[in-house]
Amino acid sequence: MIAFIDSHRTRFGVEFICRTLRAAGVGFLTSRGYRAARTRPASRRSVRDDQLVAVVRAIHAANFSVYGVKKMHAALRRDGYDVGREQTRRLMHCAGVRGVQRARRVFTTRPDPAAAIPADKVKRNFVATQPNRLWVADITYVRTWQGFAYVAFVTDVCTRRIAGWHVASTMRTEDLPLHAFNHAAWQANTDLSELTHHSDHGSQYLSLAYTDRLAELGITPSVGTVGDSYDNALAESVNAAYKAELIRQRSPWRTVEQVELATLEWVWWYTNHRLHESLGYQPPAEYEAALRAASHPSESAVPALVTT
Repeated sequence: MIAFIDSHRTRFGVEFICRTLRAAGVGFLTSRGYRAARTRPASRRSVRDDQLVAVVRAIHAANFSVYGVKKMHAALRRDGYDVGREQTRRLMHCAGVRGVQRARRVFTTRPDPAAAIPADKVKRNFVATQPNRLWVADITYVRTWQGFAYVAFVTDVCTRRIAGWHVASTMRTEDLPLHAFNHAAWQANTDLSELTHHSDHGSQYLSLAYTDRLAELGITPSVGTVGDSYDNALAESVNAAYKAELIRQRSPWRTVEQVELATLEWVWWYTNHRLHESLGYQPPAEYEAALRAASHPSESAVPALVTT
């Protein structure tokens, strides 16, 4: 009400606006009450709200402008602000910020009916108690002015860390998913013989080049059913987050190289700063470091190697 009168007082006058609003039954403020409200000192709540609104805007901007109420609430509490969930919702409304929404899934991999298909060893149970025990992999795409940029991710189920990724202008096995997998294997830098690699029925993941590479490292392959995104739901979730938090936020994209550089930035943020609900609102790097400290207390003083 105060803001409405402020914006129209020079045109109509305070007394006229207050009298008209009262007559219409939508206002209760008198001209005297308006002037008293204008000179009244700000309440402690409004002062604190002004401070927190600035904090909310800063946190939102620092996290690709994607956080909704749940993650914003967790981020505020991690930074030491004692706020509630509904208070966070109100502050976000005052700050004019909101979380991103994910779009429908688009299929990018094509099944090869002639390929030998490994069994589904995951069966939608995306759970692992240690890193490098279960990886999920999938491909998505980005429209650019040059054509399509294809992006392959390999994700560690335990820590939700993106273990490997690659961007290319083609979906050929050797140019895209195999690069992403080799990136993941290089970053892991450990024995992967206890690892299960899960993907969909895409011909890239069933190709000889890819399956031979898995066999070379002693990795167990696993493949979900045809046309069922739930059988690779965690990988689909990473793709959806990537499209919602980066690709749609910064479109249009001009070149494949531009997508690659932006993906590098997003993966680093996703690993080191993005709060994951499934990890108790911790970033993957922090969660993995805590696992390492719990498993090897003598090494807890050694900082975790954070890679992209």
